[in-house]
Amino acid sequence: MFRPQDDFTYLMPVHFGGGKFDPETLVTQRATALLVSYETEGDLLENYIPEGFELLAPEVQVTFNKFTEINWLHGGQYNLINVAAPVRFHGKKDELDGSYTLVVWENKTAPILGGREQTGIPKIYADIEDLHIVRPHYATTVSYEGNTFLNMGFEATGSITGRDLDALKSQFLSMNTLGWRYIPKVGAPGADLSQFVLYPQGMEVETAEIGKGSLKWTELTPMQNPAQYY
Repeated sequence: MFRPQDDFTYLMPVHFGGGKFDPETLVTQRATALLVSYETEGDLLENYIPEGFELLAPEVQVTFNKFTEINWLHGGQYNLINVAAPVRFHGKKDELDGSYTLVVWENKTAPILGGREQTGIPKIYADIEDLHIVRPHYATTVSYEGNTFLNMGFEATGSITGRDLDALKSQFLSMNTLGWRYIPKVGAPGADLSQFVLYPQGMEVETAEIGKGSLKWTELTPMQNPAQYY
């Protein structure tokens, strides 16, 4: 009979096997990213920030990433859209500034499952186009079953160089990503597990450009996206 090993980590289906837990394991990949941030009404944004957090600015950060050469996918790749807000976590013992993840859309199953169960990042599926590039213009679309709900664009106006690039590199070397790991009870209201999770990340920036970004959100109907239309 199958029996889980104490020093292994597993994802469902557990009986397919897992791997020995290694606290030194690093996820590495190359990334091409677009980051567009905008100011919104703080009172509205706070409706999505759980108790225990303080919203530091009425700002929404929307990021497209194309990840390639991913070590744990043996060279595979996928795209994502990350939506977050700057927060301060007030714990019983500690305080921490970081980025609270409101939602992440991804176009591959494997990173969605691991991200939800293991790191508490609220990942869900969407079709995410690779970047369409006609320099200095960049664009992508995000959809579900053929129904587009986000158009994201960027027009580069210049390269970031010198001290500005050095400051950007320093900023992205260490990032505190915060998520809410929530596992609902079976056949009853409430949660079997509800905890906030720190998912530290870092990025070695090679080149960067500044410019003007655009976002167009399209509200879908229940028939177009029954699980996410709200």
